[in-house]
Amino acid sequence: MTTLLSKRLAPLIDHAVLAPLATTADMEDACHKAKIAGLASVCVKPWMVLGAAAILKGSGVVASTVIGFPQGGMHPRIKLAESAQALADGARELDMVANLGWVAGAEWTKVADEIRSIAELCHRTGAKLKIILETCLLNDEQKRKLCAVAAATGADFVKTSTGYATAGYTIDDLKLMRESVPEHVGVKASGGVRNLAQAVALLDLGINRIGTGSTWAILEEAAKG
Repeated sequence: MTTLLSKRLAPLIDHAVLAPLATTADMEDACHKAKIAGLASVCVKPWMVLGAAAILKGSGVVASTVIGFPQGGMHPRIKLAESAQALADGARELDMVANLGWVAGAEWTKVADEIRSIAELCHRTGAKLKIILETCLLNDEQKRKLCAVAAATGADFVKTSTGYATAGYTIDDLKLMRESVPEHVGVKASGGVRNLAQAVALLDLGINRIGTGSTWAILEEAAKG
């Protein structure tokens, strides 16, 4: 049962290598472990993508990275260029922070245009786009609207958090997000997933992806029972 649990969890996990002092060696170690565990992806800093993609090639685990991280306020052309470089380097999934200033100011046309341009770029290469809401900074109306805009403009997932704001995911936010997007759009929980109990609760909730830097501890706990 515990082995089955770890096998159910592993394909949902995006293992994060995003700490400020994360090194090339940290990335390489994570990628080798991810191949053995059968994770969904290893989410690395943009400068690590080339190396991660090389290690993960042919494994079924993809290289993913962050765009506009962590506050989303870069110029749209910079975010588009960053996305293009990541895809050229081998990233198959991009986790992009929405422009939170536009969200706060209800400048939804700008939000939509930015997401659409990057979604189209991703889809031309068979890659996927996740939109990070940073839920702890938004009210419920903003969360619902951003989810709806993301879904309408081609996002493949909506994601709670960067893990670098004042708080991470909550169950209430995940339920709100699931209700705010169609079934074909995935929901990713991120920011504060640190133990097996939390991961199992997300599994039971039907969450499509889990972002965490505590992957090995969670899977080891699952294997031990």
